[in-house]
Amino acid sequence: MIYRNLKRVFMILIITLFIFVSYVNVLKAEDFYELGTRVLEYGDEGSDVAILQQRLTKLNFYNGKIDGIYGMKTVEAVRQLQQTYELKVDGIAGESTIKYLPDNNIYNSMDISRDQIILLARVIHGEARGESFLGKVAVGSVILNRVEDKKNFPNTIREVILERGQFSSLIDGQANLFPDQMSINAARAALVGYDPTYESIFFYNPEVATNLTWISKRPVIKKIGDHVFAR
Repeated sequence: MIYRNLKRVFMILIITLFIFVSYVNVLKAEDFYELGTRVLEYGDEGSDVAILQQRLTKLNFYNGKIDGIYGMKTVEAVRQLQQTYELKVDGIAGESTIKYLPDNNIYNSMDISRDQIILLARVIHGEARGESFLGKVAVGSVILNRVEDKKNFPNTIREVILERGQFSSLIDGQANLFPDQMSINAARAALVGYDPTYESIFFYNPEVATNLTWISKRPVIKKIGDHVFAR
């Protein structure tokens, strides 16, 4: 009888562990985090970090770049907020800290429409199919970094995307396909400010690129998946 009960408890633990691992894998597969989904601390990256930075900026605690990377400037901003509201000052953004941030719709405040999300997601889906979530966000970030670089590129997402000869997915028709959910989430993450490319404005796949002469002269920032990202 005791053996049977122990066996039953063991099976319940195994099933619970399986469900938990499956949930974590699904979460990792898409990796778009709303603020409050997890506790944030130094070294974290993601859409929720970018949203945190946006809201800290509105409260005048943060004046750094919105990049979705939890560096020392973000730590110091969180510490200032915690000190202001007499919380435990540790620079970690948990539930007790996040509740003191403005609870506004980040997309509305940034004037981001669903059309913009889908447009960006189409190109991400076409250019980064088979890449990880991070690789997809990176492609979206390059497009948005070009929008910010008004001296060298057009100043809207649509115009950057439609600039002649820039994106192969427009040439081969891949960008015409409706994007999957991961690409849509990657577009959302890039639009709220997550930039794992550190302000790169070019990307290419060295295995399939036909002309590397000019791009090889650009400073390489990092490689994510099959793509090299450069300034």
